[in-house]
Amino acid sequence: MPAVLAFGAWLKNAACLRADGRAQWSAVHGDLGDPEACRALEASVRQLFAQSPELVAAVAHDLHPDFFSTRLALELAAEWGVPAVAVQHHHAHIGVVMADHGVDEPVVGLALDGVGLGTDGTAWGGELLWVAPGEWRRLGGLWPLQLPGGDVAAREPWRMAAAVLHALGRGGEIEGRFGPVVGVPAAKGVQRMLAANLNCPVTSSTGRWFDAAAGALGLSVRQAHEAEAAIALEKLAARHLAQATVQPRTDLIDSQALQRLDLRPLLARLLDSPEPAEAAAHAAWFHVSLAQALADWAAAAARETGTRTVCLGGGCFFNAVLTEHVVRRLVSHGLRVLGTRSTNCGDAGLALGQAWVAAHQLVISPEAAACA
Repeated sequence: MPAVLAFGAWLKNAACLRADGRAQWSAVHGDLGDPEACRALEASVRQLFAQSPELVAAVAHDLHPDFFSTRLALELAAEWGVPAVAVQHHHAHIGVVMADHGVDEPVVGLALDGVGLGTDGTAWGGELLWVAPGEWRRLGGLWPLQLPGGDVAAREPWRMAAAVLHALGRGGEIEGRFGPVVGVPAAKGVQRMLAANLNCPVTSSTGRWFDAAAGALGLSVRQAHEAEAAIALEKLAARHLAQATVQPRTDLIDSQALQRLDLRPLLARLLDSPEPAEAAAHAAWFHVSLAQALADWAAAAARETGTRTVCLGGGCFFNAVLTEHVVRRLVSHGLRVLGTRSTNCGDAGLALGQAWVAAHQLVISPEAAACA
């Protein structure tokens, strides 16, 4: 395989040189909104390029055109006289797993995380993919939610719960439900924003569905750190599951509809069951029901595409409760299940997947590498 130098993700950035059958990593630089992280990335990729045991055939970068890593990759590709290959974020997450296990047959990929730019220009994050070396396609995504206020919605889980109310046709309940928590002006503003579809981009992000669940149960109003709400939800679920079993509802979600997995019925139950004393049971039920729906969705895709392997990628698989129940359900379908083995499943490991995708794209179709 040709040597490829990948520039990594926007969050928790790290670069990776895949050459001579091995991966050589930079340090984790952090988020590229920090100028120091940007300077560290440039120093790292220059050093990796200079130290490569073979000629670097291409550089790989995220699909997003405005990321510093993308601009740097294009600049250095021109300087070094090599092609720059754009790789979609979730395709790269599945590529990490395939690279880790040396997989060369087609797989179904379940890529679950916070956000990554999709090929349609929207924010993806709950993706069902078919991936083979040098080829891929999106089979489906989670039901899209509006992000009231844009990026601020990722920091305020109550907004995502409000978005679910709106998606359920219950937007008129937003002010009454969240006004006492965040103030009537803020709740009323979000209610109006959603109704008018004003500054409400859509996302299929799994992370935002977790935020909505935490917001619906009153576990988190505003997040000080990334994934804080999801972690609180997982801890509550794990505590309950250590003491009791949970029976998920199998008739709530049509997991055979590959194009869209509609999670609104799960959130409807949480929104209608706000008793604080039952929050742990509801958090556990949400995890188990979500895991079953995701696994059945991927199993349906495996049947349709004739594959027997499902790869799990993306930062949501740091969630041990979700991962355990997804894997168990997939195995019950008779499927081979692979996760990351020696590489971070989140954005810190993304560069390996970028390099793997770009290398195979170069082998199969050098002219089409920019469309990876």
